[in-house]
This record gives sequence, C-alpha cells and structure tokens, in this order.
Amino acid sequence: MNLNEQLIRSVIEEVLKDFNLDTAAKGSAAVYVPSNVDGLTLVEKGEAKKGTKSDEVVIGLAPAFGVHQTKTIIDIPHYKVLREIIAGIEEEGLKARVVRIKRTSDVAFVSHDAAKLSGSGIGIGVQSKGTTVIHQKDLFPLGNLELFSQAPLIDEETYRAIGKNAAKYAKGESPTPVPVKNDQMARPRYQAKAALLHIKETEHVQLGAKPVELDAQFK
Repeated sequence: MNLNEQLIRSVIEEVLKDFNLDTAAKGSAAVYVPSNVDGLTLVEKGEAKKGTKSDEVVIGLAPAFGVHQTKTIIDIPHYKVLREIIAGIEEEGLKARVVRIKRTSDVAFVSHDAAKLSGSGIGIGVQSKGTTVIHQKDLFPLGNLELFSQAPLIDEETYRAIGKNAAKYAKGESPTPVPVKNDQMARPRYQAKAALLHIKETEHVQLGAKPVELDAQFK
C-alpha cells in the first residue's frame, strides 16, 4: 500500500468513526442523528411560498443541514454558518428568509430553488458539508453568480462575505466576487469525507417534496 492509499484509508476510517460505523460492518448503516443540535433550532412553518418583497434574500438549506448534520466538513457548527450568512445580508440593509429544500441534495438546485422563492430573485444554497452557491432565478440551474465549491476552504468570514454579496446582487449592484481560497491538496485530503457526508445528506432527500419555510432560532 502506498502513501496515498494509506492516507485515504485513514481518512475513511476516521469519518466512519464519526458516524459510529465500523469499516468491517456489514449491511446498511443506520442514519446518524445527533441527540443535541448545538446553537440552532430550525422550526418548520409549512410550505415556503414565493416571496413578494424585493429586499429579501432566501437562504436554501440542504435536507440534512442543522438536523442530521450539524457542522461543516471542517467542523464549523451550522449555527455559525447560518448566523454569518444572515449577518452579511442584514449588514447590507436587506432581510434573510430561510427555507429547507428537501427534493435534492445538489447545491446547484438547492440554490436555484431558493432564488426562485426569493422576492429579489437572489438565493443562497448551502450543503451540510459547507459547499455554497449564490444564485439568480433567471439563470440556468447549473449556472450561478458565485460558486464556493471547496468547502474545506470556507471559513466564517467567507460565509459573512457571501451573505453581503448576495444582498448586493439583490440591490442590483455588481459586487466584486468573494475571494476564493485555493489549496490543491484540499480535494484529495477531504475527498473521502466529502463523499461520505454527501451520501448522508442524500439519504434525507424526499423526491418531489415542497420547500419548507423555517424559523431559525439561535440559542
């Protein structure tokens, strides 16, 4: 076994421990649900409707965000992620509305669904592992305004900047894109963990489900 194989194996074993799984276990693993959600309660308020206010940005959360998973791939608690994005939006004088997109775990479609629900036409999609997209309702789903694909490189400051830029787009401005960090080793270092986290997210997809309005309560 060469060094790369050893690294990948060790990463996989560590991730499986986080999910209370054994690398030798057989059969399907049970879904991991934390007993406590640190710092954040997300209360469902029924089906999310299309907004009519031009001063809002809709934040679309992936199916497991804040419930079945509670931190990003680099262990930033979800309450901090959401709090920073909302703070960035509010610093620009706009309002944030939070919804959960249950029909897909693909961040491109999560963000596009959020944009279509937004009165301003601007939405942000966030996967549980931290991958984030700023989207606009009249773009194709796989197009976007800004993409933050390397979740291991997104910190709290970046999440706040994402919120600020989304609000600026909603106001009709053309902001300078949020700087994206680059680390060529991030992908191979986190690839196994990212794949497993996405699998766990996808387990909670409900095909055809309507988006749900959320009341985000910070503890």
